[in-house]
Amino acid sequence: MSKLTLQSIVVSLCVPLLAVGQQSGAPSGSAAQPRAESAEQQTSASDATHGRIQLDVVVTDKAGKAVSGLELKDFTLLDNNLPAKILSFHESGGAEGKPDPSVEVIFLIDTVNVDFKYVSFVRQEIEKYLTRNGGHLDHPASLQVFTNTGIDSGSGPTTDGNTLAAEVSHLDNHLRTVRLGEGVNGEIELYYASLKAIAEIANNESNKPKRKILIWAGPGWPMLDSVNVEIGLEAQRQNFDAIVRLSTILREARVSVYSISSAESGAGASAYRGYLKGVKTAAKSNPGNLALKVLAVQSGGRVLGPGNDIAAQIDSCIEDADAFYMLSFDPPRADHASEYHDLKVVIGKPGLMARTNAGYYNQP
Repeated sequence: MSKLTLQSIVVSLCVPLLAVGQQSGAPSGSAAQPRAESAEQQTSASDATHGRIQLDVVVTDKAGKAVSGLELKDFTLLDNNLPAKILSFHESGGAEGKPDPSVEVIFLIDTVNVDFKYVSFVRQEIEKYLTRNGGHLDHPASLQVFTNTGIDSGSGPTTDGNTLAAEVSHLDNHLRTVRLGEGVNGEIELYYASLKAIAEIANNESNKPKRKILIWAGPGWPMLDSVNVEIGLEAQRQNFDAIVRLSTILREARVSVYSISSAESGAGASAYRGYLKGVKTAAKSNPGNLALKVLAVQSGGRVLGPGNDIAAQIDSCIEDADAFYMLSFDPPRADHASEYHDLKVVIGKPGLMARTNAGYYNQP
């Protein structure tokens, strides 16, 4: 069996991403609730190792519309199916019918994992969205472009959609001619480059206390589930470390990932569903656990599309910024490093569902 050893990439988080080898054979397969604190009393983000964990929770009805006006008594937080004491509670927006200006929106246009035709279509749709209502945006927004040389950041955050639209209209100036490899090597390069890009964004946002809605315009990067690759023990360990660290920094930076895509990117769109379960050990890790759509669901965001109404998809994403709840709790003592905990928020009213981070990795 011939084996191709690839260099591990260390991103700005100091996350070693997995290394994989090419395989010549077949593919591998209820506690009492305390008084709610004010927003000023709450910490904006917490580390599971050193203190309180904060969650941004969106509650929706059967039609998928965000629900406001709930109280602390309506929420039950389950940590590994055990009730956890909610230490702070605050509703953002919604109740007053006004969007929360402290929430930022990041538009990410992926020019690496799609062809030029796709980029052109998405660019036009986002430009039209930004210039609606005279260019006024309810939430400060910024533009990022993922190219073959990394992340190009535009201006912002700003509520002037016309400024961002002008940048989108000149997107060709961001494009690079660096050519990635093809075949298995090409998919692996796309995988590495994409993970490095989203990690860079999360790291850059980690020092900002605001909640961020990251709208990734594109279907995401290869999951490496349909190519002939062999993943050794060391690669699995590195992959697991990447899962732990990327999951943690997205949560601590308060970044919820949203994947939007056009109808032209629908092939294999549901394959990510097989990787949504939280990964507890390195032996259970897989490149698919770091797919864009998996990160979206696990970060409390959503997967929208495929469809050609990009504006409607964006509207649906931003609805989650208009009304949500902030909860915090103290994690229990961990028995070992990177101990995975499932999280679930249950709403004590019929027909309502809550969406937040799917889990976290606890540390001793």
